[in-house]
Amino acid sequence: MPLDPQAQMVLEQTAALGLPPAHTVSPEEARANGKLRPRAPGPEVSAVEDRGIPGPDGDVPVRIYTPEGHGPFPVLVWYHGGGWVVGDLDTADGTARQLCLGAECVVVSVDYRLAPEAKFPGPAEDCYSAAQWAAGNASALGGDPRRIAVGGDSAGGNLAAVVSLMARDRGGPGLVHQLLVYPVTERDFTTNSYQANADGYGLSQDAMRWYWDHYLASDADAQNPYAAPMQARDLSGLPSALVITAEYDPLCDEGEAYAARLREAGTPTQCTRYDGMTHGFFSQSAVMDKGKLAVEEATAALKAAFSQVGVG
Repeated sequence: MPLDPQAQMVLEQTAALGLPPAHTVSPEEARANGKLRPRAPGPEVSAVEDRGIPGPDGDVPVRIYTPEGHGPFPVLVWYHGGGWVVGDLDTADGTARQLCLGAECVVVSVDYRLAPEAKFPGPAEDCYSAAQWAAGNASALGGDPRRIAVGGDSAGGNLAAVVSLMARDRGGPGLVHQLLVYPVTERDFTTNSYQANADGYGLSQDAMRWYWDHYLASDADAQNPYAAPMQARDLSGLPSALVITAEYDPLCDEGEAYAARLREAGTPTQCTRYDGMTHGFFSQSAVMDKGKLAVEEATAALKAAFSQVGVG
């Protein structure tokens, strides 16, 4: 279908900021410019706490959101997007608040190390450590260690898929769901969606090449399933998944291909493409009706997954 008028409006407003494309500046400049993009504040939740948790190479900052009511609550470990190069707790704040409120869960938002200062596997290992910590400390957070999910958008969706693989391969923590919002699943710039949406819709093919180049230490890493989960030979034994994609997104095809492989491996998987939408619409629900619908679908999927497990 045609580009949604609300998506077109956001593209025009972003262009009006006059910011250079990320792939034409340094990572530091890209991070600073990313903070200039307007973001609607998220809803109020009962409590928000910033703290550091143990990681593989020093403390990892997290922001913990607690909903109203009485626990134990389920727990969602959330990984922000930004091509592994940009993004932080503040850029993820609105989305984390919406997920906390809508899914009635504690959200642990993770400020993993960024590339190129920390290349693969550093960010992925930070994210896995955060999931381990959330499961091990769920009770102290007012959470239920038997109801832990992971999720993320874009590069964060990649990291959520990777953490699900790591948790299976390494014997825990037990996860009940993976929420993958337009996830990066492989380094393949030849897909139809990459060709059709290479430029002009926010996220570009050039930007994704730049992100991958900063994230990977070598071309060989592109074959590692902990960097590119589509490379995993076996996708069985993973938690249920919701994969959300956008029609005008270079990443559309690889997200849907990953969902298909999860289904083939016997993993309960829902995949929803939002027609007329561009990359990033999930975090723009304040100005995009379909962004709001996607958040509602995500929180409903989380609640359904959490409800499959008795309260611990």
